[in-house]
Amino acid sequence: MNWILIAEIIYSLIVILVCVRIIYDTQSTTKTLAYLLAVIFIPIAGIILYFSIGINYRKRKIYSKRIFNNPELEAEMGRKIMLNSEEIFSKKKLFNENFKKLATLILTRSTSPLTDGNHVSLLINGENKFPQVLEDIKNAKSHIHIEYYIFNADNIGCTLIDLLIEKSKQGVSVRFIYDDFGSRQIRKKQELRLRKAGVSVFPFYKIRLIALANGLNYRNHRKIIVIDGNIGYVGGINVSDKYINSKLNQSLYWRDTHLRIEGSAVSTLQYIFLGDWNYCSGEKLKPNDIFFPKPTPNKNPFGKIVQIAASGPDSSTPLIQQTLLQAINSAKREILITTPYFIPGQSVMDSLTIAASSGITIKLLVPETSDSNLVNFAARSYYGRLLEAGAEIYLYKKGFVHAKTMVVDNELSMVGTANMDIRSFDLNFEVNALVYDNELARELSVAFKNDLKDSIKVDAVKWKNRKKGIQLIEKVAGLLSPLM
Repeated sequence: MNWILIAEIIYSLIVILVCVRIIYDTQSTTKTLAYLLAVIFIPIAGIILYFSIGINYRKRKIYSKRIFNNPELEAEMGRKIMLNSEEIFSKKKLFNENFKKLATLILTRSTSPLTDGNHVSLLINGENKFPQVLEDIKNAKSHIHIEYYIFNADNIGCTLIDLLIEKSKQGVSVRFIYDDFGSRQIRKKQELRLRKAGVSVFPFYKIRLIALANGLNYRNHRKIIVIDGNIGYVGGINVSDKYINSKLNQSLYWRDTHLRIEGSAVSTLQYIFLGDWNYCSGEKLKPNDIFFPKPTPNKNPFGKIVQIAASGPDSSTPLIQQTLLQAINSAKREILITTPYFIPGQSVMDSLTIAASSGITIKLLVPETSDSNLVNFAARSYYGRLLEAGAEIYLYKKGFVHAKTMVVDNELSMVGTANMDIRSFDLNFEVNALVYDNELARELSVAFKNDLKDSIKVDAVKWKNRKKGIQLIEKVAGLLSPLM
């Protein structure tokens, strides 16, 4: 009995210390309460859960993404970025004053420049993305940089691997980052093939037995391609056959969105890639004219204004969440949102309901059925408040909608890798492109409205009168959403 008492005392002290750690370390009040409840009421497993997925790596920063070792050079570049951005702000025909606060937020939080004169192509689904990607890689002269969360060893994956090997043998420098959890299929065999052919390939945040849970939790969700420093890709489409809707792949229609960018905005994607590369490879690549080629004279003075926002455990603030909040708060007429996972957290939820209650049209497109029942229930716990505020919610029925997009007032487009969920805001490495341009916004708006034709609108009255048992399950799942 004495040993049992001693064990209980020791365990109680451990629980107290862990609770103090949670209170001190966790910035979100909602998350703090969730972890405290887990640790107190779920013996042992609650503590394991916290140390597996709850440690605040943003506070510690997994790594520094700075690629400049010269503080004076970095400061000078920062000044030039601000001057160039101010020049774009002054071009009122090109830049909408409503979004100046949003652009300034990204500038000050990440020194991500406003860039103009960009050519931006909207790519709907993998069947439109991959032919263009393969063509651009075939034409690569200097280097190819690829970073993906999911890279499967299926038809499109092996086709791309074969082409990377061919380009490497031609003398093109190929660097390849894959997420160690999401891209399990290319470990060992395909990775060995690439290395033998001279391709430099590394997993990001390699999963090891001791740190298994953290390796699963902090994922590199980015999807970046940079070719010769002047062509870039970013968006939601991973490398997998399931993203290509063809006669050979009819099991599930997959709806997704990507961007192809040519112009000075590619430099920011390059900067993000090099920071990630230096971390996972252990190399110390430095900026040079090969990675950042001098811009050619601008032949398209009315090209698109683009800004890149990236965040994750490598950044000091949840920048992508903050850009969403500022974009919502900047809206005057309409916000169109597509996301496969809608677990927005309190701040984003408050902004959306305030906007809807203020007369701004809010339309949210989500899958009718998610690929996770728990996530599906948690997401549905938020729908009631939105509907009561006057927002419209549409459930996509044709297949699985995986796109992560936002259109504000037919003037701002946001396309990237980040879902509208807590994981993307706090845990994953993410990257979004913001395009301040009417033409692309209208194009993305048309795509959104086409998707609504394959969706059903949620009836607010019927939703409110759903079975109480279902509502209870959703509310319980909603309570767990800070831990997802």
